[in-house]
Amino acid sequence: MPAISHEFQILAKPTGSICNLSCQYCYYLDKERLYPKGETFRMSNEVLESYIPQHIEASPGEAINFSWHGGEPTILGLDYFRNTLKLQRKHRAGNRRIVNGIQTNGTLLDEEWCRFFAEEGFYVGLSLDGPREIHDKHRLTKDGKTTYEEAIRGYNLLRKHNVQTELLCVVSAYNAQFPLRVYRFFRKIGAQYLTFLPLVEPQPSAVNGVSDISVPPETWGRFLCTIFDEWVEEDVERAKVQIFEEALRIAFRQEHSLCIFRPTCGDVPVLEHNGDFYPCDNFVDTEHLLGNLKKTPLATLLEDPKLKRFGYHKLRNLPRCCRECKVREMCNGECPKNRFLQTPDGEPGLNYLCAGYKRFFIHCRPFVSEVAALWSKRNPEKR
Repeated sequence: MPAISHEFQILAKPTGSICNLSCQYCYYLDKERLYPKGETFRMSNEVLESYIPQHIEASPGEAINFSWHGGEPTILGLDYFRNTLKLQRKHRAGNRRIVNGIQTNGTLLDEEWCRFFAEEGFYVGLSLDGPREIHDKHRLTKDGKTTYEEAIRGYNLLRKHNVQTELLCVVSAYNAQFPLRVYRFFRKIGAQYLTFLPLVEPQPSAVNGVSDISVPPETWGRFLCTIFDEWVEEDVERAKVQIFEEALRIAFRQEHSLCIFRPTCGDVPVLEHNGDFYPCDNFVDTEHLLGNLKKTPLATLLEDPKLKRFGYHKLRNLPRCCRECKVREMCNGECPKNRFLQTPDGEPGLNYLCAGYKRFFIHCRPFVSEVAALWSKRNPEKR
């Protein structure tokens, strides 16, 4: 099976939507309903043996990237991932490099887990919404207990073992009110890689069309602008904040690395625990099921015209006001899952967060232009 023609990132869900927590805003927990009662929600060795070699063969570059998501993947236990890496080594060809990443809530991590991540060169994403009183607002156990203590313990263990860790902060209506409090907390605990994920829960019956805990667009924009100003003053060379890095890619004439800001999408599909294949983490439903790995080769699924149509739908359905927007190249209408409003002239497909993103991208553009001018001066051959 030859490599496919483009880069891709697959979010593999080895335990499906099963998690040891019950965060109030989690959009993935209810995916359990897609499968029959009694399902184990454990990616079997049979699926792994099929998936891993096909992923390796389909990858076009020298580096082969695996991404393990959930649910909570660490509930499978460390031996599960030891076996997974054993299978990767078994099927790796030549000197190609395999890189693993895992997204976790951090509550089950211990010394053994963190030694393993360090020894095997894992990249770890850990969910943390801010200091204790903010994190514990929405991130709770199944029986309603708080999780900050366990999550920060996991983070500190990762730091102790020098595991490269990116913190994922979900920005809700609550913590968005305290941008500097949130950001300075992350600085205090030594965060070097940070992602802010805006919480948007569509709720058609609500006055604003979203749940009460969803971040308001204007608040989201103010949150980003406030943190950006402090980042420029204090941390521009110390910490990488994903959305700021994405804005700066324009200065270096680079394509966006984050799918939500690309003109098209579909390059970050999902592989569920049983081999089901979906175009996106936000579109795991019966309507968008593309096939199953046990019946259709991975390369075929990745090149499926339906997946390509899904990706180009984002561009084709971009409203006119977005096409004419002065910060379009920074945003490109963001994620299709959030495009459920109408534009001022009645066209469908406006992103719920448009006002916030527009405020932020206009706010940061002078800095981006300054960086671009400096880069062009130092690299005249690339103008």
